[in-house]
Amino acid sequence: MGTSDEEIDRLLGKLTPRARALLLTGATTWRTKAEPAVSLRELVMSDGPAGVRGEAWDERITSVLLPSASALAATWDEALVERLGGLLAAEARRKGVDVLLAPTLNLHRSPLGGRHFECLSEDPELTGRIGAALIRGVQAHGVAATAKHYVANDSETDRLTVDVRVGERALREVYLAPFEAAVAAGVRLVMAGYNAVNGTTMTASALLTDPLKSEWGFDGVVVSDWGAVRGTVDTARAGLDLAMPGPEGPWGEALARAVADGDVPGATVDDKARRLLRLAARLDALDGPDSHRPPPTGESRGGERPAAVRASSAARRDTCLPVSVDDPHGAEHLSERVPSSSRGSSRRVPTEESSGGQRSAVPASSAARGTPRRPVPTDNARGTERPSTSAPSPTRDDRTSARVRTLARRAVAAGAVLLANRDVLPLDPERLATVAVIGAHAARTRTQGGGSAGVFPGEEVSVLDGIRAELRDRAARVVHVPGPRPDGPAPPLAPDDCTDPRSGLPGVLLRMLDAEGRELYAERRLGGRLLEPRLVPGAHTVEIGARLRPRTAGRWTLGVAGFGRMTLTLDGRTLLAGDFPPRTDDPAVVHVNPPAQYATADLAVGRDALLVARREMAPGTGRATVLVAAPPAPDVAAALSEAARAAAGADAAIVVVGTTEHGESEGHDRTDLTLGATQDALVRAVTAVNPRTVAVVNSGGPVELPWRERAGAVLLAWFPGQEGGAGLADVIFGRAEPGGRLPTTWPAALADAPVTRTRPDGAGRLAYDEGLHVGHRGWLRHHRTPAYWFGHGLGYTTWSYDELTVPTAARAGDDLTVRVRVRNTGVREGREVVQVYLARPASALDRPVRWLAGYAAVRARPGETATATVRVPARALRHWSVAEHAWRTETGTWRVLAGRSAGDVPLAANLEVVPAPGE
Repeated sequence: MGTSDEEIDRLLGKLTPRARALLLTGATTWRTKAEPAVSLRELVMSDGPAGVRGEAWDERITSVLLPSASALAATWDEALVERLGGLLAAEARRKGVDVLLAPTLNLHRSPLGGRHFECLSEDPELTGRIGAALIRGVQAHGVAATAKHYVANDSETDRLTVDVRVGERALREVYLAPFEAAVAAGVRLVMAGYNAVNGTTMTASALLTDPLKSEWGFDGVVVSDWGAVRGTVDTARAGLDLAMPGPEGPWGEALARAVADGDVPGATVDDKARRLLRLAARLDALDGPDSHRPPPTGESRGGERPAAVRASSAARRDTCLPVSVDDPHGAEHLSERVPSSSRGSSRRVPTEESSGGQRSAVPASSAARGTPRRPVPTDNARGTERPSTSAPSPTRDDRTSARVRTLARRAVAAGAVLLANRDVLPLDPERLATVAVIGAHAARTRTQGGGSAGVFPGEEVSVLDGIRAELRDRAARVVHVPGPRPDGPAPPLAPDDCTDPRSGLPGVLLRMLDAEGRELYAERRLGGRLLEPRLVPGAHTVEIGARLRPRTAGRWTLGVAGFGRMTLTLDGRTLLAGDFPPRTDDPAVVHVNPPAQYATADLAVGRDALLVARREMAPGTGRATVLVAAPPAPDVAAALSEAARAAAGADAAIVVVGTTEHGESEGHDRTDLTLGATQDALVRAVTAVNPRTVAVVNSGGPVELPWRERAGAVLLAWFPGQEGGAGLADVIFGRAEPGGRLPTTWPAALADAPVTRTRPDGAGRLAYDEGLHVGHRGWLRHHRTPAYWFGHGLGYTTWSYDELTVPTAARAGDDLTVRVRVRNTGVREGREVVQVYLARPASALDRPVRWLAGYAAVRARPGETATATVRVPARALRHWSVAEHAWRTETGTWRVLAGRSAGDVPLAANLEVVPAPGE
């Protein structure tokens, strides 16, 4: 199907005005409306910044999980990110998804932002370039990407109603800039956020038209964030094109009536429908019934597509797979030690319940999130995903699966940031007799943040898994001590702690009951976190039952999360009962992370106990029901002593600390940057007895590291995705160089950060009073020194910056080419990210002290020189004139600076900018 305007207009002419209006509201939560009159099938959408979940929140339907967006930006490697975008496209096609709701292009304005892990960076230039690379990678394979959340949706507190007050110049130069880069990259959709900007909610904002559609020429679809459309006429008259989800909502029949009554011009609706048809044409969705995607998971479409169509789909899927990982070691070299449940591993690792030297063991493949599962293979490339409760079964051939794991693993190392190194890393495996791996996060590494971005990986490699695999064939002994339990709520019940009381198999029993308590259906599920129990006629109450098998005696914390009328019983005894209404209508809280209600009970080892949670469903409370359980926490002093003993007796200690899914999540911002007293005490205890201590930080955004000067090395892992432990082991043992550079400035303490506020004032307004001075710009403006600057990151070699070559003069409006010669002064080949900054000391305008203008990476062997050629776009020298509502360039003397971070720029040169001809 062509995408010519003539063809689209011909199809539009087949639809009545009412049909055109009805086309603009979703058909389901994740699907758009089909229209047989023009052979338009439904378009399937899915969350997907780090993985493609598909249409169902079901732990039995698994996805490839990549590192968090902050980790991808830390690579400063657009080619790698583009390949990862191709991997996401392959996952989307495997799951029958047309539209990926990624990337997130909001900025790290405050270090407290709860969704930092899902956003790329604090800087508009870096965010724009990395975001554009991901978009190119996704869309090169027939899947549409979505730039979100347009615009200034940079924090989570009161995000549904907050009114961001931001000046026109800051809006243009900082917050809109990444979206402009996305449009230049050809992004197919832009998502309007929940928030308001300067008094108008984004789904009704004039910003959806100007600059997005008019000045930038965006010809795609503007889709609402889910539930963000609150009115009919105001949003329809604005630049919004598609209201999601559906079928209910303020558009639909109400929009059709508004058009008929003349409240919304027909031409306005025609433009929206035309954009949706254009998107469908680009996604091959105007080919009639044969192009239909699979129905929502668990439902049968009834019938099979013709063989020719299936073959075509399979061929398109195969072209999406990453065919090269561009790995200097080679795919086989990196994959030979990949810990993988699909390779029949029988590794066992201690769990968090250990205390007083008594360590229990569970399969390593279940250490992070319960027993990993893979989806059952479908009978065609776009077939319905069916939940599996059987043994894992690969969905790709072994070579493809290994290729995917290798690429994901390489991304971990490429984004890992070595913050500090006192000649400790890399560790030499041949010189190690004992390695102590310490911390609960070592065995249960946090691979992703919380909220709508979450997926269910088929397998996860913890840091402990990765280290054990690396040392598997060597003489070194690996000792793991969990240390004290990190602060945070009790986790969902995991299958290694319980069995389904009906079948006796690991997991829980989900039952759906009617109002009389009769069972409508029952099924075994793999864990206690059930976000979308299947609805059937008459459904009234969700029940989750599990037979607990305590391995630690004492007072357990038990609970149920959700909203509405809930009860929790233990062996028939009521532990809690009550009505718990939602305190917010934020969908991330209602549907993904509802709060838990807790009770305690004494449990004994060897005596099973039946735990049953019930939750009545009611309008506005969602379906999410979570059964939680946590054993008694070990004595903190004893746990610290055990950790110190293990570290003291080891040749090297690796201590892993981090945040949690609840600490960093969509739906709320953080209130502090601390890891908690027990985790800080753990690092201090370990570093006090072993100078060869590597502190691995497992977080998606900045945290305070008060012990950073005591550690032998500090390695930032981010939320590293399913291959996290394997990729980090590559870095720790020198198989790969840590490739990451910070995409956000890292404060030593929250009080030092120049911009922290995320909470609106009493009138619901959040003022961006800092203007242009966000991130490193703010730190420089206020003459403050962070723990680590934006752009900082060490490798395994050293570099000297020898020469900066800048044109003596440049015309306003022209791009620049800057060359920086560097030399590898170390003993190992390495990669350096050369960063170029601009400054305008004599400006008549309010300017940052300096700002990122471009970057390029080079590689060199020891003693060799390399020249980084850095393109500085003309936009980097321009400012937005509020008086003229246009871009302008100051002429005169500029300063060009080059270095390895925003705070380390050893080279500088002047540049004379002259007027363009005719100015």
